[in-house]
Amino acid sequence: MDDLPGFKDTVEAEYDLWISKWTSVEPSSRPSTSTDALISCDKTLYPNLYQLLKILAILPVSTASAERSFSTLRRLKTYLRNSTSENRLVGLALLNIHRNICTTDNMVLDKFANSGRARRLKLVI
Repeated sequence: MDDLPGFKDTVEAEYDLWISKWTSVEPSSRPSTSTDALISCDKTLYPNLYQLLKILAILPVSTASAERSFSTLRRLKTYLRNSTSENRLVGLALLNIHRNICTTDNMVLDKFANSGRARRLKLVI
């Protein structure tokens, strides 16, 4: 910022204009996301603010869920090694990642029974 004299003042002036524009509008009509703000930002009136909003709109919010998925998959793959099929590995990973979804035994049995595939099970009593 020190290399560009007057840049900080220009951005602050644009920001002050932007704030004064939205203070007269009722809160329900104001943009609630960075993408909405970018769409409602006039590129010629607020060129610096437009560029900042564009950067804000394309930055990822968080990578924590993706990193959690990969670490879960790495733990499962280490535990199960290569003895499992891809479908089973994906199913186990989804069960581990989405463990907050409540399921009952009856829900699983109904899903299994109504899958439409004939199954031959040998039950030993």
